[in-house]
Amino acid sequence: MARSSYYYEAAQESEENVQLMRLLDEQYTRTPFYGTRKMTAWLHNQGYEVNRKRVTRLLRQMGLEAIYPQPHLSVPGSSPQRYPYLLRGMSIERCNQVWSCDITYIRLQRGFVYLMAIIDWFSRYVLAWEVSITLDTSFCLDALDRALQVATPDIFNSDQGVQFTSTEFTNRLKAADIRISWDGRGRALDNIFVERLWRSVKYEDVYIKDYQSVADAVSNLRAYFTFYNQERLHQSLAYQTPAQVYMKQ
Repeated sequence: MARSSYYYEAAQESEENVQLMRLLDEQYTRTPFYGTRKMTAWLHNQGYEVNRKRVTRLLRQMGLEAIYPQPHLSVPGSSPQRYPYLLRGMSIERCNQVWSCDITYIRLQRGFVYLMAIIDWFSRYVLAWEVSITLDTSFCLDALDRALQVATPDIFNSDQGVQFTSTEFTNRLKAADIRISWDGRGRALDNIFVERLWRSVKYEDVYIKDYQSVADAVSNLRAYFTFYNQERLHQSLAYQTPAQVYMKQ
């Protein structure tokens, strides 16, 4: 992690906005299909009289958007080529057949950071992850480079966010002779295993421990991903851990 991220002090939001962002994060994790209208109505039901414009701004700042298809959900990068979604109807039968990645918002006591992770679809094994204070491309490239030191997948799937459609990111994949797959616009369920990972991370660690700082987040996430890979049993893996399945390859 960059030194600037380690010593980062969150920009000051009002106490009310910090509380609203915490509520929105938790509700989004429960109902990621809620758009800004439903989120605004939900906050009204919790006693917060906020307008939709404010909710939209806070969700955008958090990098959260509803998963149902709608136009212009993500801003495409500079890649001149468009890539189709390759996984529809595909049978996932082995490790390193498909990897995917995503970015999520991680709240801190005052402020927030972004978490990017790369997961193997067959084993649910987290190959690499990275934390950043900004939504730039560099921390995604760092995670990708570390993952590619472990193995090389046949297909790499992502959403159409600017980080993953950038020339730098797609060139890394093409240089490794990896087929590129992009989700449909706004279709987070095309990347369902990463969405399930985010729910696990937040409900099993982030919300329980209430990270205080960037350093605290990095330390706790490192411990959690070690637990997730090495100890956490998955019913869908016949009660094996992701590491047990992945290391059998």
